[in-house]
Amino acid sequence: MKQAVYSSRTADKFVVRLPDGMRERIAEVARNHHRSMNSEIIARLEQSLLQEGALGDDLNMRLDSPELSLHERELLQRFRHLAHRQQNALIALIAQDSEAGKEED
Repeated sequence: MKQAVYSSRTADKFVVRLPDGMRERIAEVARNHHRSMNSEIIARLEQSLLQEGALGDDLNMRLDSPELSLHERELLQRFRHLAHRQQNALIALIAQDSEAGKEED
C-alpha cells in the first residue's frame, strides 16, 4: 500500500480530544511499530477508511449469491444485524489478528 507523502508545514492540522489513557496507549503502540504518534494515528485512520470502503462492497453482496456457502450466508446475515460500531469493532479485531499472523511469518 502506497502512503501519501506530505509536509508537516502544509499538512492539514486538526485538534483531537482523547479520552483518559488513550494518549499513552497510542504512544506505546507507536513505539512498538517504530513510528511517531502522528504516523501511527494516520496509519490507523487510513486502515480504517480502507476497511470501511471494502466493507461497503462486501455488504452489497446478496445473501442468495451462489458464491456464498450456507455458513457464509449466516455470518453475513448476523453481521448485518450488528450495530455499525459493533461491525467496525469486529473488523478491527479481525484485521488486528491478521496483522499479528503476518508478523509471526
